[in-house]
Amino acid sequence: MAQFQVNQKGFIEAEGVIEEALPSATFRVILDNGHEILARISGKMRLNHIMLVPGDRIKIEMSQYDLTKGRITYRL
Repeated sequence: MAQFQVNQKGFIEAEGVIEEALPSATFRVILDNGHEILARISGKMRLNHIMLVPGDRIKIEMSQYDLTKGRITYRL
């Protein structure tokens, strides 16, 4: 996948690896370009009980206004 991609909703999509699990379903993620962000699990992943552990590759949506936070939408 390209480094960044904009989806239909206007969010920036990127891939990365979970580095650390934090409280409240929050994770510290290292993106493929080396940036470190905080990410939360999206609602659909919570409803389907998708478990994430450090080392998992994931897909993230980020707002164009705050590139330090994101939403985990898919586990690769």
